[in-house]
Amino acid sequence: MARKAPQADIDEAQLEVGKPKDWAAGIPGVAVSMKRTIEQVGPVRTVRALRLINQREGFDCPGCAWPEPQEAAGEKRKHIEFCENGAKAVAEEATKRRVTREFFAEHSIDDLAERTDYWLGQQGRLTEPVVLRPGATHYEPIDWNSAFALIAEKLKGLSSPDEAIFYTSGRTSNEAAFAYQLLVRSFGTNNLPDCSNMCHESSGAALTETIGVGKGSVSLADFTMADLIVVVGQNPGTNHPRMLSALERAKQNGAKIIAINPLPEAGLMRFRNPQNVRGLVGKGTPLADEFVPVRIAGDLALFTALGRLLVEKDAVDSAFVDKYTAGFEEYRKHVAEVSWDDILEATGLSTEQIEKVADMFARSERTIVCWAMGLTQHRKAVPTIREIVNVLLLRGMIGKPGAGACPVRGHSNVQGDRTMGIYEKMPEPFLAALEHEFDITVPRKVGYDTVEAIKAMAAGKAKAFMSMGGNFVSATPDTALTERALRSCELTVQVSTKLNRSHVVPGRTALILPALGRTERDVQASGEQFVTVEDSMSVVHRSRGTLAPASGQLRSEVSIVCGLAKALFGPDHPVPWEAFEKDYDVIRESIARVVPGCDDYNAKVRRPDGFVLPHPPRDSRTFPTATGKANFTVNELEVLRVPPGRLILQTLRSHDQYNTTIYGLSDRYRGIENGRRVVFVNAEDLAERGLSDGQMVDVISEFDGVERRAERFRLVAYPTPRGCAAAYFPEANALVPVQAVAEVSNTPVSKSIVVRLEPRND
Repeated sequence: MARKAPQADIDEAQLEVGKPKDWAAGIPGVAVSMKRTIEQVGPVRTVRALRLINQREGFDCPGCAWPEPQEAAGEKRKHIEFCENGAKAVAEEATKRRVTREFFAEHSIDDLAERTDYWLGQQGRLTEPVVLRPGATHYEPIDWNSAFALIAEKLKGLSSPDEAIFYTSGRTSNEAAFAYQLLVRSFGTNNLPDCSNMCHESSGAALTETIGVGKGSVSLADFTMADLIVVVGQNPGTNHPRMLSALERAKQNGAKIIAINPLPEAGLMRFRNPQNVRGLVGKGTPLADEFVPVRIAGDLALFTALGRLLVEKDAVDSAFVDKYTAGFEEYRKHVAEVSWDDILEATGLSTEQIEKVADMFARSERTIVCWAMGLTQHRKAVPTIREIVNVLLLRGMIGKPGAGACPVRGHSNVQGDRTMGIYEKMPEPFLAALEHEFDITVPRKVGYDTVEAIKAMAAGKAKAFMSMGGNFVSATPDTALTERALRSCELTVQVSTKLNRSHVVPGRTALILPALGRTERDVQASGEQFVTVEDSMSVVHRSRGTLAPASGQLRSEVSIVCGLAKALFGPDHPVPWEAFEKDYDVIRESIARVVPGCDDYNAKVRRPDGFVLPHPPRDSRTFPTATGKANFTVNELEVLRVPPGRLILQTLRSHDQYNTTIYGLSDRYRGIENGRRVVFVNAEDLAERGLSDGQMVDVISEFDGVERRAERFRLVAYPTPRGCAAAYFPEANALVPVQAVAEVSNTPVSKSIVVRLEPRND
């Protein structure tokens, strides 16, 4: 058994389980925000940093991609335009803790590999480039030029550019993302997997097929006009807390809210807004008018049933359907034949509740449906989202104020990275525009997505791995396989701000390149720079850090990409890497000519609120699909049936976590303190299996005859539907088979894993 790391590591024996809350935010949210930031950042820097989060003259929150209010829509930003998790994200990035060369001299790679993700993240900011050479036991310092030369040498030594994989996280700016994909394609490969492959790839696939654009069709202003807002497979109280303010405003304007989720999340029950008296000392605002505790993987059946009922109730917007859609008759015939027994089994709901929800859809003139990874990470994720679009099309809810589809993206610029070309299969017009802009030849062969990248490394087909931000090991499925895959590489390169699990799973040669954070000043040869990002609702705007960098050795992501490009391609390459690095306006000039919708980019991003990218379905009810119309689709219903004694497990975040970054050990909304290795199970399921609340078990997943085991989890009786369970990632990622993926999107099925619980005797 791995030895305990000192001090700040996790002692699961101290885990405490209390009663889940039925409200979110309030005074505790404020207290935790202040405590974490002052503790790590200091009082003066805390004030300097927090006052500029999501402000026009400041920086975009390093957390989620929820949008800011827009002046053009008559909205005003508050002086405090951040949430508890945003404050925690700033505390993590602006911390005074440092990881120095002395730290790496003290801790061997074997020592670091035994530490938890939490401990690694708590050590502080990386301060200089380091390298782990073949056979070495410790990372050691390396200067930037030598680091770039070493990486370039290893990449040039590959048999083919397709033996290299270039991963991207969602925090990378538009400028860095554009430069990064340009480097990769100049090198000769489209191996550009990213975090989208694991989160909203299913949304993009479904929306592109049905309405022609793989992004949401609503703005923040639409929430103030909606009659009905449906939040399905999403926990905004933890993952997108500022969304609660939008929901509160919608409620005040008379909107109804439906929450569809296997777990009763506090943030959808009641919101105590910390920015007003009622939220601080009163009862706050009740949010969900109807809570629908759907069985895991039952959303496809639910929206199929809703569509059928809307047709039967003659609640179809026939004028919209006739003018703007294709495939309605085939869809109508299909839903009329779906078995109600299958619907009830799949959803775990009553006919009466489904009827009630359908009536709410039928009465609403302006409906928004929001979703997140609770929908996108199932085998039938793409058909499920297509079914949501079917329901919206029935009611004419695309291209209408106060209505539309709203996939709520996670990391702050994951959508912008895709817009800038971070994608293994970018369309031909984008690739042709790159060639025309830079007089280069770029490859057409489709590259590896995240799942295929893991398989390629494990099989020895890929031998070099570079990650622009992120924590690949902890973000991906099948942890043991992913670790073996990375360790089999000749080269691994991590561009990071802090230590994480991926740094201690090195290839034969491994480098860590420390980058500036979103909060820090970025000064290049032409002066101070800003970058741009795109939020969940296609708004592109500026972000400018103001804090002094954590170390004089840090480089911006743009500078790192350009430095590597110069070492890899030499001084005669057609792309002006030197000019890109000196002045980001030069990058933006190229973005304007290459990226659709980004004309006059430098001028537009200098507007106070930036600009909104075009979205034909939203803007003009124009649908760039194969039919030229919005497409109804026929989606065969699948009931996820499991063997006796098994459960369907979903992975999720704690409240003290953002993606793979663990801020602390408090999931206070679910009543969990001082630990993470818990599995939430319905009390009746526990009793049926002869198990008890508080008992220790191993969780074993079963897929194609292969078992995967996660050890020592504490059972927590929790109000989730019968047959369902939940556990935190990354601890439960080991249970997700790399072969278990969503149809079409190839996204890992982290929200529907068949498991059994095995009692421990120790």
